[in-house]
Amino acid sequence: MASFPDSVNENDIGKAKFIGELVVPVAPFDQKSGREAWTVAFAPNGSYFAWSQGHRIVRLIPWTKCLKDFSMGQCGEGTNASSPRRLSRQNSDGGKLIPASSEPCERTIDCGDIVWGLAFGSSVPEKQSRCVNIEWHRFKFGQDQLLLATGLNNGRIKIWDVYTGKLLLNLMDHTDVVRDLTFAPDGSLMLVSASRDKTLRVWDLKDDGNMVKVLRGHHNWVYCSAFSPDSSILCSVGAGKAVFLWNMDKYTLIRKLEGHHNDVVSCEFSPDGALLATASYDTRVIVWDHHKATILLELGHLFPPPSPIFAGGANDRWVRSVSFCPDGRHIASITDDRLVRFWSIEERAPQAIAPLSNGLCCAFSAEGSVLAAGTRDGSVHFWECPRSVASLQHMSRMALRRVMTTQQVEALAIPTPLRDYLTYKVI
Repeated sequence: MASFPDSVNENDIGKAKFIGELVVPVAPFDQKSGREAWTVAFAPNGSYFAWSQGHRIVRLIPWTKCLKDFSMGQCGEGTNASSPRRLSRQNSDGGKLIPASSEPCERTIDCGDIVWGLAFGSSVPEKQSRCVNIEWHRFKFGQDQLLLATGLNNGRIKIWDVYTGKLLLNLMDHTDVVRDLTFAPDGSLMLVSASRDKTLRVWDLKDDGNMVKVLRGHHNWVYCSAFSPDSSILCSVGAGKAVFLWNMDKYTLIRKLEGHHNDVVSCEFSPDGALLATASYDTRVIVWDHHKATILLELGHLFPPPSPIFAGGANDRWVRSVSFCPDGRHIASITDDRLVRFWSIEERAPQAIAPLSNGLCCAFSAEGSVLAAGTRDGSVHFWECPRSVASLQHMSRMALRRVMTTQQVEALAIPTPLRDYLTYKVI
């Protein structure tokens, strides 16, 4: 079995530029389960990077400082000045409280249990909250408020003030591991949690963490969920080939997407909301037109591709994570074959690759120039995303698709080639 099609010469694929890593010192207990970096996250305003570095600990680092240290080659003991930065757990400030107006600083948060999910949330005051109780609130969130939600092994969700390190809310309703968290991108502070208890729960943090709805329909573990850019649709994926789409105005199931042959573990919408990428243990990333429930592109990680019966079992090409670049033109995938792949949506072969052992998760920085990937040893690795100038056509397509569904585009009186381009049939 091969990692690339016969028509692709691996030597012709670009090598992604490695720019640095954040590592955790190895202690005797680190050899036990619980040291994994199950999730990495960038603050939407680009201020912070966070990752679960194992053993209950979440680390927060100012992103501009992190980039500066990478470029300057500042490093830990045992490396030279030209090496990528290696940051250890002992360098933290111990979670000391600082006023919100102060410069961002590094901090360590002990969540009290193994951390599986992380998500940043920010408040936009002019956005109307969906909460029912408008008479009194314990917390009033300002525009400069930045929250961090952490999903724990014991089923709890803890909400932290990033700038002070203070615990604000402790949400308790799940009965099993909270595997993933995602905030609505509209600033409403609506939080969705995905759990091994087979449910998704919707929380309104502007209503002091009131649970608004339980979304039921998954028959097995729920691994991940993601909002569309306009916050109107939620995708949830899980065991048993499950890919569900939910209407988040009515909290109803829109449809199930059929196409994967094994557990689906990661999902993300494109920045314009026109595409949905899902990653599965069946060795594939599928790019969907979710409006019409059709498959536009399959990104394979095993060649020849396994038949459905073999794709449903164990293999060494399980795709662990997928992330859409904010430029709308690149996708990253993390796979058990020890490679990170950067794909262009216009090609069926990777544009760039990089080695990564025991990768678990990945996320692009807010501006899209850097990919972060977490590993089983609690460390994080960083690469530059392949760069190219986006065409005016692509930028126009993204602008249009942010406000129009596939069906609305298809109803336009325009030439067929243009319609196909705008609906990503030609990508």
